[in-house]
Amino acid sequence: MTTLVAKDLAAGHGDRVLFSRLDLVVAPGDVIGLVGVNGAGKSTLLKTLAGLIPAEEGRVTLSPPGANVGHLAQEPERLEGETVREFLARRTGVAAAQAALDVATEALTAGNDEGYSDALDQWLALGGADLEERSLEVIADIGLTVGLDALTTSLSGGQAARAGMASLLLSRYDIFLLDEPTNDLDLDGLERLEKFVTGLRAGTVVVSHDREFLARTVTSVLELDLHQNSVRLYGGGYESYLEERARARKHARDDYEEFADTKASLEARARMQRSWMEKGVKNARRKAGDNDKNARKFRADATEKQASKARQTDRMIERLDVVEEPRKEWELRMEIAAAPRSGAVVASLRAAVVERGGFRLGPVDLQIDWADRVAITGANGAGKSTLLAALLGRAELTSGYATLGSGVVVGEVDQARGLFLGELPLVEAFEEAVPEMNPADVRTLLAKFGLKATHVMRPAASLSPGERTRAALALLQGRGVNLLVLDEPTNHLDLAAIEQLESALENYPGTLLLVTHDRRMLEAVQVNRHLAVAGGQVTIS
Repeated sequence: MTTLVAKDLAAGHGDRVLFSRLDLVVAPGDVIGLVGVNGAGKSTLLKTLAGLIPAEEGRVTLSPPGANVGHLAQEPERLEGETVREFLARRTGVAAAQAALDVATEALTAGNDEGYSDALDQWLALGGADLEERSLEVIADIGLTVGLDALTTSLSGGQAARAGMASLLLSRYDIFLLDEPTNDLDLDGLERLEKFVTGLRAGTVVVSHDREFLARTVTSVLELDLHQNSVRLYGGGYESYLEERARARKHARDDYEEFADTKASLEARARMQRSWMEKGVKNARRKAGDNDKNARKFRADATEKQASKARQTDRMIERLDVVEEPRKEWELRMEIAAAPRSGAVVASLRAAVVERGGFRLGPVDLQIDWADRVAITGANGAGKSTLLAALLGRAELTSGYATLGSGVVVGEVDQARGLFLGELPLVEAFEEAVPEMNPADVRTLLAKFGLKATHVMRPAASLSPGERTRAALALLQGRGVNLLVLDEPTNHLDLAAIEQLESALENYPGTLLLVTHDRRMLEAVQVNRHLAVAGGQVTIS
């Protein structure tokens, strides 16, 4: 069994420190949840633990040294010309192990057997011997209906999510480093992932913003607190972490306030003592002509006594154990600007059928009324996004009718986060979307969503998925909408931002169409209707 040990790790960007003095032990059976706001360095830490980037300070060691560490990135790259078979081999580490084994085999035939045994052992340990057979079983089990020779670039979003899940289920690493594995998974996929992670004997570090997944899987939580510039490991599960963090923050605030009150009281006492001393000196000068030696001595003694007390108080202030004020966390304060209400009927479908390739949605009869709050759920590939496109008039109907109501102003966060994917700098792309806003107000609004000068001048396409999601949410605040369409809005958002989004949805007065697999969001957001999509059919409840 393998143990990973990190000692005194540090990382940053330029002059900005992400984390420092980070110690971590990942032992067999550990499932460590890695949490922190977007930009705190979670992905950087995973890459450092995986050896993909060097540690700025400190070191990472493995026991045994030759153990296989699997880093599964948050957005599985779909390479041009790569088949599903090749994708699975690459993500499981078998492709790299096969390449190393091929080199060692060639050397062996040339009479050099050094390295062959190790290369063979690694290939076997990663499951190279039976990967093909296992791949066929897994993709059939999870419902990936394409063959191993299909190009990954041809897969739909749902199929790509299943392929990513398959690569995880097929992996046989000694240490798993999982970056946002819950993104884009449906409820079935989440349940499979939970079962896989909790069943691992290997140590695991996982980044996820799915609160229910964290609550069901992790054995401890490592928090990267960017605002306090601190790193802390909390024992116990996710709910225990939330409780302990709340207590720790309250204690930190109470300790600081006690220190600040004590210091302020002592400083006030010292000022009063000096004031009395100064009055004594002035009185002594005014009565300098007094021939009564006893009176002069009394005044001098009293003045010196006050001066001594003031010095004593100063020493008490110096001896105080200084308690730094906890830094106030940057907190997203999100609102969704409401446009004037639309007509009574917001959108409707009548015997609507959409056919795309071999997929068919419908026929669907559905009416969305003003202020309806509708949750749309279903497996990946069931037709949820197609249903949204039909309701919004974006999908060409094979038959039937679709109508968008009068006065409807749509605000949307789409699953692909496709609004800000061009080469224009983010600030310019945003200004094009809200031409009525002046540039200064645009920058101010983006800054409220954590998108500062370093972000807004970059090409929009170069932003991380989380940053593009924040920009899309900022747009909802920048222009009024009365039909809010959110397709997997929690993907790539940090936990604090998800909670703020839920709060904003509570206060939003318009019509809401919400597609999500986030179980806690479904509990938190009050809906009055539920559309379940399965096999191209829509059930209304």
